[in-house]
Amino acid sequence: NFDLRLFWKGWTGSLCLSLDHPQSEDYRSRWRSIRVMYFTMFLSSVGFTIVITSVWPYLQKIDESADASFLGWVVAAYSLGQMVASPIFGLWSNKRPRREPLVCSIFINLSANIYYAYVYLPRTNNKFHMLISRAFVGFGAGNVAVVRSYVAGATSLKERTSAMANMSACQALGFILGPALQACLSFIGEQGVTVKIIQLQLNMYTAPALLAAAFGLINILLVVLVLREHHVDDDGRHINAINYTSEDTEESVDQVAVLTSNILFFIVMFIFAVFETIATPLSMDMFAWTRKEAVLYNGIIICCIGFESILVFLVVKVASQRFGDRPVLLAGLAIIFCGFFILLPWGNHYPKIQWADVKNNSLVSRMSEATIASNSSLEPTGCPYEQTWCQYTPVIHLAQYISSDILIGVGYPACNVMSYTLYSKILGPKPQGVYMGWLTASGSGARTLGPIFVSHVYTILGPRWAFSLICGMVVGAIILLSSVYRKLIAFSARHGRIVE
Repeated sequence: NFDLRLFWKGWTGSLCLSLDHPQSEDYRSRWRSIRVMYFTMFLSSVGFTIVITSVWPYLQKIDESADASFLGWVVAAYSLGQMVASPIFGLWSNKRPRREPLVCSIFINLSANIYYAYVYLPRTNNKFHMLISRAFVGFGAGNVAVVRSYVAGATSLKERTSAMANMSACQALGFILGPALQACLSFIGEQGVTVKIIQLQLNMYTAPALLAAAFGLINILLVVLVLREHHVDDDGRHINAINYTSEDTEESVDQVAVLTSNILFFIVMFIFAVFETIATPLSMDMFAWTRKEAVLYNGIIICCIGFESILVFLVVKVASQRFGDRPVLLAGLAIIFCGFFILLPWGNHYPKIQWADVKNNSLVSRMSEATIASNSSLEPTGCPYEQTWCQYTPVIHLAQYISSDILIGVGYPACNVMSYTLYSKILGPKPQGVYMGWLTASGSGARTLGPIFVSHVYTILGPRWAFSLICGMVVGAIILLSSVYRKLIAFSARHGRIVE
């Protein structure tokens, strides 16, 4: 462990750099702090998914006036809140120790989850209280920008991809365990128990939010007690300054590469938002699954994709070291294209039409009233008759659907981790809070617009148009990446300090 003193031109004072040896206390403290950031990212994912499967029945229970369109706004509120908050917390982390925005954001998240658990109390407008609570949960999750900027600043170039992959794996694990925890808490039932002293109904809808609040309290304690400010340069030398930057760093960042990275990240998140939104209605329309079957089977598929993603993150570490970050990102986009291209309908078989919507046809008219009455309790399955494309669009087979899930489960995590790994390397040693805030905001915007886009295009025009447009978008991303390929390099490589 040795010290090296550098004097920057025009810099008043000195900047102390030290090599971070694995046996040094600085090294151990740095990685303890990074692991706290992993946990924070994990909890951010859990906070989104732990209530997502119960939002609709909870909303119906507390406010009968709520319809499916309002549910869309409740789900989108999380991403909108995160989109607004990310640049704010990112700017805060550039000016002050990161502990401050982290504690503040986690406290907002914790309070919003408690608010969510009490939205049944008001006499009127309960659905708007739920909307506000989910918006504030998302606002608190804006700390993802701070987490990414911290990990980027606390790792060397060699450590960066591995650390980002680990963080993405924690995020994926949160997406898996969130619904699993909700399922485990469902045994409490709709009635649950009432704690009269605090006017709390502890049931299957409120318990997950309160558990998320308890996780938030643990997270705050870890941030306060364990997290320390660490910053290393591209070679891994520890810099004893908080959020330092050199005079020429701001001007030397390649803004074209920055803008391109944001666009690519937006496209990647948009595509996945489309995928997770369309899964349930697509499977119900094409395979004539009931609501219960669609929730069960797609839940199993999503869990499998989550575990697949964790394996992909481990492979990405090795692949990026051998081939580089840009080829892995390009390969991920190509795999996503194949995943959506497989979903394009073809053949001479057509989906089953819901019999409940065609009671006026000749077959139903010949049925006896007793027969219709006996079937009235059955849930109509198949493609809704009012979706006119169902009558002339070939069915998507289950093998196509599963193959697409597998391919997207490989391509998406590879693109996700490579997008912001490259982004952090492009920014270099400057404080990355604001830039990471914009990256997170672009992803949140994609998660907001994606469901709106696909719900309209799929309902009106059908899967052929919806997936063709997505394929076109992926091709556009591949062309964009190829056109600026040489610019998407690390800051140090761009300035000739290292060879990439």
